Amino acid sequence: MTAARHTHVVIVGGGQSGLAAGYHLRRLGVDFVVLDARSTPGGAWQHTWDSLRLFSPAAFSSLPGRLMPPQPGEEYPDAGHVVAYLRDYEKRYELPVERPVRVAGVHRAGRLLRVETDSGTWHARAVISATGTWWRPFLPAVPGRADFGGQQLHTVEYRRPQDFAGRRVVVVGGGNSGAQIAADLAHDTRLTWVTQRPPRYLADDIDGRALFDAATARRRALDEGRSDTAGVASLGDIVAVPPVREARDRGLLKATPMFNRLVPGGVEWADGARAEADAVIWCTGFRPALSYLAPLGLRGRRGHIATEGTRAVDEPRLHLLGYGDWTGPASATLIGVGRPAREAAREIAELVGGREED
Repeated sequence: MTAARHTHVVIVGGGQSGLAAGYHLRRLGVDFVVLDARSTPGGAWQHTWDSLRLFSPAAFSSLPGRLMPPQPGEEYPDAGHVVAYLRDYEKRYELPVERPVRVAGVHRAGRLLRVETDSGTWHARAVISATGTWWRPFLPAVPGRADFGGQQLHTVEYRRPQDFAGRRVVVVGGGNSGAQIAADLAHDTRLTWVTQRPPRYLADDIDGRALFDAATARRRALDEGRSDTAGVASLGDIVAVPPVREARDRGLLKATPMFNRLVPGGVEWADGARAEADAVIWCTGFRPALSYLAPLGLRGRRGHIATEGTRAVDEPRLHLLGYGDWTGPASATLIGVGRPAREAAREIAELVGGREED
């Protein structure tokens, strides 16, 4: 049997959140390891659809300590550029990433936490969960899903419009993923785009910089006991990135209210109207990928774990990073994860006795 290994901190997840946490822990002199289930660097960005673009220019999509270089000929970098940036970031700061390593469970072990993996056991004084949401897609319980005779897939499985050329496609979802994939398919398919409510586009000049500012202002207001500003939700649901803007302005993005059920040949509304479909793409969001934390007994509403900042309320040796506003304003974004990563690293350094950050 492989002997258990020891470190101050185990970071679970080698994507943007895990790397940002590693950067700050290294500056604080805290020993750590990053366990990444993927076989190559880049996190979820290496598994997205081909046309995905960031919401902000490269300089405003950077992790702490290293500006993302611009992508030649592109104002908004694509996913491949992000993967290259994350690979370089990991190498530049010599972050100790072990991959592929799948974490099976985190357990209490006296004053330590025991991290069980498919390649052995780690003991640590703290754990940072940075697994994100991409690996836990959410599918709504819509009647008739098992009866539909065509193809069904989630955002995580969509790659390119050529796979659906000439086919009848229903895209479900009124957020950014739904709008971007609908725009991708609007030219060469018979598209039906369905949303729970009419699409709410942000103003064309608003990008990820403004979204980060709005999320930060909301968190500050809540922390100071002021009224909830609603943050990003107050601005809209869909960032009008160039492909979405073009399809919208050409009249190709016409949203239809959500259908009631699926039928063998398509979808059906309450009034009996139907749309034939060869494929349904569910752009219906994600849930936190936290099943490996089940042994700690911390699960709350909708799979969230109660936190103060990034620290779990009922297990102060655990920090959660990058899951959305409940673990830091805009913390699921490249630019937004830096601040909560720094705060988590500082709390952990106090716990384990690291040095002051430069």
